[in-house]
Amino acid sequence: MTATESQTEVQPAEPPVDAPASLIPAALPLQPEDPPRVGEFWLRGRLGANAAGYLYTASDERGRNAVVAMMTEGSADDAAARDRFVFAVDALPEDVVLAHNDEDDDDLALWAAFGPIREDDGSSAASDERLLAERRGEDVLSAVLMDRIPQHGRLRGPDFRHYWENRRRPGLFRIWPLPWPTALRPASWAAIWYALATMLLLMALALLLAWFLFKDSPPLDPPPVIPTPSRTVTTTITPTTPPPGTDGPPSTPVTPDPSGSIPLTPGTSGPPSPTDPGDKF
Repeated sequence: MTATESQTEVQPAEPPVDAPASLIPAALPLQPEDPPRVGEFWLRGRLGANAAGYLYTASDERGRNAVVAMMTEGSADDAAARDRFVFAVDALPEDVVLAHNDEDDDDLALWAAFGPIREDDGSSAASDERLLAERRGEDVLSAVLMDRIPQHGRLRGPDFRHYWENRRRPGLFRIWPLPWPTALRPASWAAIWYALATMLLLMALALLLAWFLFKDSPPLDPPPVIPTPSRTVTTTITPTTPPPGTDGPPSTPVTPDPSGSIPLTPGTSGPPSPTDPGDKF
């Protein structure tokens, strides 16, 4: 074997290509207690949580994507925890903090949006921006929880724990204007319009069936008696004796009886019938 045969052929190096995108952790669905919106950012899903707060993936109406860190109700009620949250957010560069609420809102949980994050186009740059924003949110919540402070000396006694760690629900938030229907997607709008059209069609069909069923029904005979608001019924009685001056037999004048009894009409005997309409007046 000659020297030339023992030498290995060296291939020229290929130009570098963009590395595959890092695996972006999928966000969990929002829970009923999660706010649909904080500030100008609509929350899309949960990225993580601890006793200090929650991390959400979010986007605003201008198309900016961000990672939102929001305090829990327990940490938001602690003045020292709120100060640590504000200090950690202020320590970050101004261009990575897209928005945050006012620290003077004592009745609301503090939150901050980190970015910018480009649209996920499959490149490693988009995934790196998302992971970097998520790491910033984790650092802020860890500063509130104080779980990354190095331990000095030997561990003795019980472990340190915040008194509000059990209150892990998302903190109080305020939404105005209301989120509905701005947050609806096109599919949701289509479902609402289909539901309204179906409801109107069913109402029109019910009215048409009622008209076909009752259009040829005969009127009631006698008509129903409708009481007045005073719950009395007015009955019209047609007199059988024509008034004076009209054709017919002459009317017989009735002479009042001094005893106070009711005189009888000629041709009748006994007291008037209880069903006589004249007794009602």
